[in-house]
Amino acid sequence: MKIIGLIGGLSWESTVPYYCQINQAIKQRLGGLHSARLVLYSVDFHDLERHMQAGEWDAAGALLAAAARALEAAGAQAVVLCTNTLHQVASQIEAAVGIPLLHIVDATADEIVRCGVTTVGLLGTRFTMEQPFYRERLVTKYGLNVLTPGRSERDVLHRVIFEELCLGRLIPASREACRQIMQQLVARGAEAIILGCTELSGLIATADAAVPLFDTTAIHARTAAEWSLSAD
Repeated sequence: MKIIGLIGGLSWESTVPYYCQINQAIKQRLGGLHSARLVLYSVDFHDLERHMQAGEWDAAGALLAAAARALEAAGAQAVVLCTNTLHQVASQIEAAVGIPLLHIVDATADEIVRCGVTTVGLLGTRFTMEQPFYRERLVTKYGLNVLTPGRSERDVLHRVIFEELCLGRLIPASREACRQIMQQLVARGAEAIILGCTELSGLIATADAAVPLFDTTAIHARTAAEWSLSAD
């Protein structure tokens, strides 16, 4: 079993499901008292969030690159960045270490393509929905058609993520707002919805949408477990 290196704390509310789901996947495959071999580097999200809001992506990338180097030094054989938005700086992390980064977009897109879906709605932070690093990877590498909510709906999602979900607050009115946003995306042709923020799966369930949901947290965690057990 290979050692997984997790960069967590982004926010820690979604790092906990990563840890649980990776270990559950290992136990399901191997049985008995088996659990994952992993190293966790949990950052202070306060510092990173300030860089993100200020558009200081190089500074955010430097912090996460340092975390990745610490994981490699501790014996990790791959890096899993437990967040969607901060894959904006994936190239800085990859350049800092000699071990692979298991990219959340690749894991998610592989599953979408396997399911035969071609048009997806994307929910996430304003950065994930508006900046090209996420959407363009889905479009250019996987040939997907990606729909995002309108400006006011993007603002709602961004606020809910940072002011509620990252603080562990699950508010029914916000769940209903997300339902309406997903309905609008389906009306525009979305065949499925990407929960492109690792906290969103704590608020939104399968029953909240008329189309399949692709939970990036669950997919990424499962991909990490499968990689750990793979022979190559």
